[in-house]
Amino acid sequence: MYGKSLTRAVLLLLGIQLTALWPIAAVEIYTARVLEAVNGTDVRLKCTFSSFAPVGGALTVTWNFRPRDGGPEQFVFYYHVDPFKPMSGRFKDRVVWDGNPERYDVSIILWKLQFDDNGTYTCQVKNPPDVDGLIGEIRLSVVQTARFSEIYILALAMGSACALMVIIVIAVVLFQHFRKKRWAERAHKVVEIKS
Repeated sequence: MYGKSLTRAVLLLLGIQLTALWPIAAVEIYTARVLEAVNGTDVRLKCTFSSFAPVGGALTVTWNFRPRDGGPEQFVFYYHVDPFKPMSGRFKDRVVWDGNPERYDVSIILWKLQFDDNGTYTCQVKNPPDVDGLIGEIRLSVVQTARFSEIYILALAMGSACALMVIIVIAVVLFQHFRKKRWAERAHKVVEIKS
């Protein structure tokens, strides 16, 4: 009797240790965290994930929204085998699926941004048996015009360089033209003097 209980205790202890060595199943979510977009435009809310389990038919994706000025959380989008758009509310006819689960991408596009779209968008992915993990968040700021970023500075620098090149070419052409004209006038005067 004593030997059987010792065997059970050893097996139980061994089972607990093996479970501790097994990797923890948790979905990891990756988002931009902070995003700025211009009022009236469309924006892609990018959300990707990693999972120990292969993507299958049990995958679910839930997008929600919390307004910046407070208020209850609102449903934005749901995906399970097929995308399910909202049938009513502020996001009706304004959100579309842009993800590819086989590539671990569960992004959406929000159309016709409005200032009251300012807030936090959450992306939750469950890929059984990986159902735990942090929820991805994107803080969206809808602005009147885009801020002056590095891209605009680069475009301005390249545009200025092109304009400067055009001015230099025009100056060289005009210089050559007036120089030829002056030589032609001198040559004409020399011919008149000899005649």
